[in-house]
Amino acid sequence: MHRAIALFLATVLFTLALAAAASAKEKYQHPAPTRLTRDGEKWAEKTLRKLTLEEKVGQVFMIWCRASFLNVENPEYLQLRDAMQKYHVGSFAMTVHVDGPYLLRSEPYEAAELLNRLQSDSKLPLLFAADFERGVSMRLLGTTVFPHAMAFGAVGKEEDAETFGRISGEESRAIGIHWNFFPDADVNSNPANPIINTRSFGEDSKQVGDLIAAYIRGAHEAGMLVTAKHFPGHGDTATDSHLGVAAVNGDRAHLDSIELPPFRRAIEAGVDSVMVAHVTVPALDSDPNHVATTSPAIVTGLLQQQLGFQGIVVTDALDMAGLTHLFANDIGRAAVEAFKAGNDLLLIPADFGASYDAMLQAVRSGEISPERLDRSVLKLLKAKASLGLNKARLVDVNELDTLVGKPENLAFGQQVADDAVTLVRDNGKVLPLISPPKTNGTAKAALPYTTVEEIHNRLLAVVFSDDVRTDSGRAFARELRARVPDADVMYVDPRVAAGMSDQVLKAVDQAQTVIAAVYVVPSAGKVGNSVSMPDATATLLEQLLDSAGQKTAVIAMGNPYLAASFPKVENYICTFSNASVSEVSAVKALFGEIAIRGHLPVSIPEVAARGAGIERPARVVSGGSQHAQN
Repeated sequence: MHRAIALFLATVLFTLALAAAASAKEKYQHPAPTRLTRDGEKWAEKTLRKLTLEEKVGQVFMIWCRASFLNVENPEYLQLRDAMQKYHVGSFAMTVHVDGPYLLRSEPYEAAELLNRLQSDSKLPLLFAADFERGVSMRLLGTTVFPHAMAFGAVGKEEDAETFGRISGEESRAIGIHWNFFPDADVNSNPANPIINTRSFGEDSKQVGDLIAAYIRGAHEAGMLVTAKHFPGHGDTATDSHLGVAAVNGDRAHLDSIELPPFRRAIEAGVDSVMVAHVTVPALDSDPNHVATTSPAIVTGLLQQQLGFQGIVVTDALDMAGLTHLFANDIGRAAVEAFKAGNDLLLIPADFGASYDAMLQAVRSGEISPERLDRSVLKLLKAKASLGLNKARLVDVNELDTLVGKPENLAFGQQVADDAVTLVRDNGKVLPLISPPKTNGTAKAALPYTTVEEIHNRLLAVVFSDDVRTDSGRAFARELRARVPDADVMYVDPRVAAGMSDQVLKAVDQAQTVIAAVYVVPSAGKVGNSVSMPDATATLLEQLLDSAGQKTAVIAMGNPYLAASFPKVENYICTFSNASVSEVSAVKALFGEIAIRGHLPVSIPEVAARGAGIERPARVVSGGSQHAQN
C-alpha cells in the first residue's frame, strides 16, 4: 500500500516537474526565422477586434526607451510604464543615454532586464526596435563590434554581409530586440553628404542592393525584422535632415537608376519594413509643404502601389527638424499627416501626448477612417505574432553569456575590418612601418605625459577628432604603443588645434615618421554638421603635410573622401570606420601584419575612382627580418 502511494506521489511530482519545465520553456522566446502561422494570424485578428480606439492609436506609436538599470520607482521608468497604461504604446525604440559627445553604452544584462520588465508590465506584447547599424555594439558593451557598412562595401563579399546580419540578429534577439532599423539602402553618390557617408555600403546601386539582400537573408535566419532606409533615398543630399530639410533633386530617370534599385532589391529579398525619410523630392512630389514622410504620392503611390511593398512603413523620427519645421504651430499634426500619407508606424514624435491626441481626434472626426487605422494596427500585430510574441515575450537572461559576444563572432568583426583596409596612395617611403626588435629583458615602463625630447623611436601619431575627450584614437594609440612603446601620440580637436599647432609641428619636424589619423564620421544632429574637417584642424593637417608630406601617412578613420580636400597626401589609407576593430586594423596594416586588399566602394573626386586600391601582401617576421608573403 505504502509502495503504491509512494509510486503515485512520485508520478505526480514527475508530471508536475515536466509541466513546470514546459511552462518555463514557453515563458521565454526561442528566436527562429520569422513565420506568420495561421494561429498567429488568428491571434492578431482576434486581438484587433478586442482593442478600443484608444488602444489602437497607441499601437501605431513607437517611443524611446533608454537601456540602463532603473528602479521600479525611478521617474524614468514610471514614464515608460505610464506611456503603456495611459497611451497604450505598442513598441519602443531602444537606445542609451548620451552626455555631450559621449554615448553612455550599457550592458546586455541591464538592457535585457529592463526590456523584460516592460514586457511584463504591458497588456499586449511589445515590439522592441533599435538602430543597430553596426550591430548591438552601437548601444551595448560586450557585444560583437563591426565596422561601418561602407567597410563591407570595400570588402565586397555578400557572404560577409549575410554573416553580419545573422550575428546582429542573434545578439539582438538574445537581449529582447526584435527589429533593426537597418540595412541602409542609400546610395552615397554625394561626397558632401553629411549624414549618410560611411553608413552606406557605397555608391554603386547594384552592389548596395546585393549587400542589402545578403544582410536581410542573414538577419531573417536569426529571426530579426529588418528595415530598408531612408526611402526614397538620402544618399544624394547635402543636408542633415535631423537639422533641416534635405533635398533630393534628381529627375525620375535618375531616381529609377540610382536611388530606387536598392529598395526594389530589398523588397524582392523580403524586407519587413521600409523607413521613409524627411527629404523633399520635387520629381516625385512638387508640393513645397511635403517631405517624403508626409507625401501620399511617395509613400502610398510610389512605395506601396508602384513598388508593391506591403510590409510595415515606418517614418523616420518625427522629432527631426526636417519635419518639425513644417508643423511648428501644431506639432501633433505631423503624426496625422504622416499616417494619412501611408505610414503604419509613427516613430519618436516630438510631443507624444499632442501627437496621440491629434491621431485620436483625426479618427473620431473621420479624417482617418477606422478601416485605415485597423490596417496598420493589424500589420503590427501580425509582426508580433510572426516573432512568436503572442506565445512568449520574455528572454532568458541566463543565456546571454552563451549567445552574446562569442569569440568566433568577435573574430569575424575584426576580420571584416582587416579586409576593408584600402591603400589609395603610397609613395614607397613610409609603409610598412618596422617595429623595433624585442629585447629579452623587461621593457622599461613608459612614463605618462612624456615630452618630445624623451621620445627615442621618433614615431609620431597625431589624432584628429571632433573632441579629444572621446574614445577616438584610444584603441589606435594602444595598438601603436604595443608595437612601438615610445611612440608619441598627440590628440587635437578644433578647440585646441590652433593653440597646439607650434607644439605639433615641432614634433612633426623631429619625427622620422608621422601618422595622421583623422576621425570624421557622420554624426546625426551635430550643429553645423559636415563630414569635412573643421577649419582649425584642417589648417593644422595642411601645415603638417606642407612640412612633412613625404614621411606622413594619413589614415581616414571614417570619411574616405577626406583626401579630396588635401591633394598633397602622398600616403593615404581608408578604413571607412572609426570602430575599435578598424583602429586595430589600421595599425596592423601600417606594420604590414595583414595583407591590404580593400577597394574603394566610392569615388574620391580628383583622387581615385571607385574600385581603386593598391594591394600589398602581409609581411612575416622571421629571424629578425621582415619579408613579404602573398
